[in-house]
Amino acid sequence: MTNYKVISKQILFNSSLKDNFSPQERSPQAWTVILGFVLLTIVCYFAGAAAMLRLVFPLTALVVALFLYLRHPILYIGFTWWIWFLTPLAARLVDYRVGWDPTRQMLIAPYLVVLVTIITFFRHLPGAYRQGGLPFILGFVGVFYGFLVGLIYNSPIPVARGLLDWLSPIIFGFHLFVNWRDYPSYRQHIQRVFVWCVLITGAYGIYQFVVAPEWDKYWLIESKLYSSSGNPVPFGMRVWSTLHSVGPFGAVMQTGLLLLLTSSGKLIFPASSVGYLSFLLAQARTNWGGWLLGVIMIMGSAKAKVQMRLITIILVMAMCVVPLITIEPISKVVTSRLETFSNLQEDGSFKDRSGSYDRNLGLALSNGWGNGLGNIWKVNEKTGQIEVFVIDSGILDMFFTLGWFGAIFYMGALILMIFSVSNYSEARFDSFLSTSRAIAISGCTQLIIGSGMLSVAGMILWGFFAMAMAGHKYHQHQQNSKF
Repeated sequence: MTNYKVISKQILFNSSLKDNFSPQERSPQAWTVILGFVLLTIVCYFAGAAAMLRLVFPLTALVVALFLYLRHPILYIGFTWWIWFLTPLAARLVDYRVGWDPTRQMLIAPYLVVLVTIITFFRHLPGAYRQGGLPFILGFVGVFYGFLVGLIYNSPIPVARGLLDWLSPIIFGFHLFVNWRDYPSYRQHIQRVFVWCVLITGAYGIYQFVVAPEWDKYWLIESKLYSSSGNPVPFGMRVWSTLHSVGPFGAVMQTGLLLLLTSSGKLIFPASSVGYLSFLLAQARTNWGGWLLGVIMIMGSAKAKVQMRLITIILVMAMCVVPLITIEPISKVVTSRLETFSNLQEDGSFKDRSGSYDRNLGLALSNGWGNGLGNIWKVNEKTGQIEVFVIDSGILDMFFTLGWFGAIFYMGALILMIFSVSNYSEARFDSFLSTSRAIAISGCTQLIIGSGMLSVAGMILWGFFAMAMAGHKYHQHQQNSKF
């Protein structure tokens, strides 16, 4: 056992050395392409061609993603996350400049960027089972079944839109998993991306709450999400920062703040300060609970020395954030939201979700074949636009969409991953693996009250399950190669 620990620590040290000198992240060619994409977007926006961005932005993002995927795969991962983080803000800026787009056309960009990994999926599918990729195969089978049923019962466009929602997280996660040999580089790059994400989106979230920028107010008014996102006035909005709404922001910030606990560097404390404050201002109770569960899981798998370090970090973060939340009107917003935990029975959101389960659980479980992908996307007869019907439960959504047949495969994949990653002993010395496991499992628990397997939350769920599995496979390979 002692030799195993020594070898493991040496592996981790060697991995860190490799990470710090990753040539891919310093590639001038790759950064020239990325900066060119950013510059093109800025020029179009300020040169009177903002309306063109609804088509140009997704297409150029796809081109850049394909280039990075083929030539600079590590930077492709970072580019993908940033497209998820920033595209909603870009779409709001365009809407504010040229008028509301009810089709939300620009928001297709992240899905197109992820769709590139379908190449990885089909290339490695024949050997996926032998490599340990059974969960991804099961998830794909469940979604493909829902796709076939959707073609029978629903219109083609909503079915295609639903396919992107359900399939993107699976193929992206599979891409991360099969590249387990590059786990150290992927690990460091993802940590760096989320540190910057917490800093930037956290700072913008505070700005959004205090100032209420015109483009964010415009989006809130046009989307009519007053009940879930607050009022379009300063100090009246729930924070969703650069993301599409409060839920996705809560999922991203929950993930980033958990990763910060096991990261290091000069940006950790400023990122944590703005991150925790904006996270509280989002008033996302589900994600607050997910963060707490994640912390407990990380602490439970860490050694005593690491536990003391985590406790110290949390205390320092509390010392930084608590004085800020005592300032009015921030104090009133956060305190009133925290008080709802003591009286959930009277909370409107809790009543709505409970009522949804009471009305729909029996109906969902009796739906053997399912309604297929695209069933939550309906055409508004008055406007002719496709609108989404939100189901505040991932469990209900699975059974309504995939039926018993598809849901068994999809839920089987999630359950298999939970049991697999829970038994990884490497979590005791690889803090990133431990955190990835905590992020993924806490995301699964939130499926009870939200469709966290879709969109950016789904990317996080499947992506961090995949990173934990990749880390386990990498460490096993390194250990076996020593003997």
